[in-house]
Amino acid sequence: MPATIEIERQGDVMIVTNDFPETRNALNADFYTGFADTLATADKDQTIGAIVLTGGGKFFCAGGDLNRLKKFATTPELERRDSINRLHAMIKAMAECSKPIIAAVEGGAAGAGVSLAAACDLIVMAENAYFSVSYVKIGLSPDGGATALLAQALPRQLMTEMCLTGDKVDAVRLLDAGLVNRVVPAGTVLEEAAAWGARLAKGPARSMARVKDLCRAAQENSLSKQLDMERDLMIASQTDPESIEGISAFLEKRPADYAKLRRED
Repeated sequence: MPATIEIERQGDVMIVTNDFPETRNALNADFYTGFADTLATADKDQTIGAIVLTGGGKFFCAGGDLNRLKKFATTPELERRDSINRLHAMIKAMAECSKPIIAAVEGGAAGAGVSLAAACDLIVMAENAYFSVSYVKIGLSPDGGATALLAQALPRQLMTEMCLTGDKVDAVRLLDAGLVNRVVPAGTVLEEAAAWGARLAKGPARSMARVKDLCRAAQENSLSKQLDMERDLMIASQTDPESIEGISAFLEKRPADYAKLRRED
């Protein structure tokens, strides 16, 4: 069954819902391509300042569709490789999108659903929600960048525990470990994420894109390479109308009007 991607606008925030509740929003190739295309469209839209990703039916994402995965046992390798390549292309599209992406996690995330959440720039999670890197429970190994993304945020021992056991790890533990940004009461996650997105959307778009690039690169770059990247982006920022407006607003003790700059672009 094709994935259903619902898109809603709340001011400058695009809310994207993976709406496939009968499977707890299981992922398939249609979603991989559809969400990547959605991000590409949002990236070009100056009226969008932030993106919130959530799941329908009070659950974020159950990962891969098990009925579909079962068929892969007799599917040619080329077809299986193509499916995973599409998943990985979507994860790369999330990293390359200039807009901040916020995961709004109700219920939980399992398997590639954990990859999907971890690929977001920020995560808001319900206090009763969980992550389960559940591949091992069905004899598979992680994909979707799960090990790479979790390794950027978690100690190796906790990541290994999650991947070897597939056990549920609750939101509070993930918050304490540094993987999750905010834990809020169940039923309020989307409201909290949308409000955070609205706040970010008022900021300097190009500056935030540079910040996102720096934060993504910092884990892999050497100090020397990261310093070079910081230097180059700072030099580019210094003549950007955003910094001219931001510095002027600070000195004049008034709010910066970055929205005006986006309208003029």
